[in-house]
Amino acid sequence: MEKILIDTSLDRKIAEAPKDIPGWGIDANPDNNPTHPIKNYNGADFERLNYERPPQQELNIEVLHSIERPSVSSVFGTSTPPHGLSGAVRRFAFKYSESTYAHWVPLVFADRIDVVQGIIDDIKHGHFPNIFAEKGWKAEWKHNPKGLITKIAVTVMVASMLVAMLSRKRKA
Repeated sequence: MEKILIDTSLDRKIAEAPKDIPGWGIDANPDNNPTHPIKNYNGADFERLNYERPPQQELNIEVLHSIERPSVSSVFGTSTPPHGLSGAVRRFAFKYSESTYAHWVPLVFADRIDVVQGIIDDIKHGHFPNIFAEKGWKAEWKHNPKGLITKIAVTVMVASMLVAMLSRKRKA
């Protein structure tokens, strides 16, 4: 059994090799192993695949998955399903391959939209967030006022351009 040494900041601990972790490589398809004909087969390479596959997690919410996968993975997160404008942007992003900017740039943009949606949701529920304090702007104003002004200006510009684009689209 091969051991991997993991260095933590306080002490050293020995961890099991990934192949010894139950369920490791659960999504591995033994028929789709591109290294099989090339690598040196030692007779034990595929022992990790001799296990009973766990049941598929119940799919009771919308789960976005890569177009490179034919279906969702065996286990997936359910805490934050896509919703609102950020969800629409995420659905758009998942129409493209993970190897393209058309996939990743919209996902980053959707994260930013989700922040705004969260603030709006907080206000709807009667909680007014102290954005100035939560973003650490007091410290930034003290130590980097020029940078803070630049950030605010860029944010206002991007938001106004987005509002202008959306209003133009609705008029058409």
